[in-house]
Amino acid sequence: MRGRGDIVLVSCYEPGHQPAGVATVVAFLRRAGFDPTCLDLAVEPLDDRARARLNAARLVALSVPMHTALTLGLKVAERIRRENPGAHLCFFGLYAVLNQALLRERADTVLGPDCDETLVALCAALETGAAGPSGPLRGPRRLPVIAPARDALPALDRYARLAVGAERRVAGHVEATRGCKHLCRHCPLPPVYQGRFFAIPVDAVLADVALQVAAGARHIDFGDPDFLNGPTHALRVARAFHAAHPEVTFSFTAKVEHILAHREFFPEMAALGAVFVVSAFESLSDEVLTALAKGHRAADLVPALRIVRGAGISLRPTFVPFTPWTTLDDYLALCRFIRAEALENEVDPVQLSIRLLIPPGSLLLALPDLSSRLGPLDAPGLTTLWTVADPRLAGLEADVAALVEEATRVEAPAAETFARIHALAAVAAGAGVDLEVGPATGGGPAPPHLTEPWFCCAAPTRRQLGAV
Repeated sequence: MRGRGDIVLVSCYEPGHQPAGVATVVAFLRRAGFDPTCLDLAVEPLDDRARARLNAARLVALSVPMHTALTLGLKVAERIRRENPGAHLCFFGLYAVLNQALLRERADTVLGPDCDETLVALCAALETGAAGPSGPLRGPRRLPVIAPARDALPALDRYARLAVGAERRVAGHVEATRGCKHLCRHCPLPPVYQGRFFAIPVDAVLADVALQVAAGARHIDFGDPDFLNGPTHALRVARAFHAAHPEVTFSFTAKVEHILAHREFFPEMAALGAVFVVSAFESLSDEVLTALAKGHRAADLVPALRIVRGAGISLRPTFVPFTPWTTLDDYLALCRFIRAEALENEVDPVQLSIRLLIPPGSLLLALPDLSSRLGPLDAPGLTTLWTVADPRLAGLEADVAALVEEATRVEAPAAETFARIHALAAVAAGAGVDLEVGPATGGGPAPPHLTEPWFCCAAPTRRQLGAV
């Protein structure tokens, strides 16, 4: 197992950024004397050369931290089983835990997130012929911190960039914490982390940032599920980051309730280089927000928006507009809200097409009022099927998904795409409801944003599926 090429780590998709989790596994394996290689199918083709590497490997470990990654990873695994049946096949990451029953039929080993040491033990066991460890399938524990081996991955400039007007800046990605202390029912984190989160030492965060800045990054996205889970730690990280790299900007994700609770942080965050914040607004319906256990209400959204914008920072909301509780009026309210708050250029159009995914183990499955709307588990889709009573919503969902995919293909302006979506919703609702959509109010220059939209709970596109 010590030869170069014996171990291949595969990443299929991590919203536009270098897969740091894979790079961290590389660092642990190298420390133990192994020499793994990496394949990132988000930016590298699965061509004859890549297939030759997979076919020569003794261990192939697929990183699946999200739904899209696992959907694509299953297709890659099928190919590996056909072409290299003697290889030990491992899935690891958040979605490996959630789908472990399915994966046990398709893989030799299934591991959870933060499994670096367990993967090292697995390689050592395979080397000697001993039984491999089963791994921390639930409840990741604190682990020694090692700087990710980013030199094993494709160059940073092949990933998403920060768009500022016509300029495209190389962007990096780092996490200051792992896990999350909240229990939002639709989130894949609670079934695995169970309300726990761990702070990564500031020095370790800065060491990883320094690697990426040296590789050309001029923007860093703090990709924590919620940067403000540990507000004091977040502020400490942001201050140290700015002191070390005053010319580099950053972005982060924060819950609505954290924006409201820590409103005094945002002027300082702007001074330290924050240019945008992602926040999971999810819905304009209090019924939906309650079902999802988001911790905020629809009335909190405008105050949160005012706090962030008042500090001079762009706020980029995310939504889950199609849920079992959504009504057509809810969808129209979302469109009206985006227009009223001039968010057309701060809401990625894909956000208006997202359908709620309910993976195995989801906290949503315990809701008694949802049981009558649930269907069987769709194993290929990795989600439990659900229905809505209004057939107009099902038609609207299909129309919006097709529109967004085509708009993405031709790189249509976001405000233009939004206006077309708003018109579709108005037509679905019938005559007399917002039929005169009018010009978009958000038609000015787009605020700073990453060129790869942020979304973790969407099904893969046809383009992504075709790549594997």
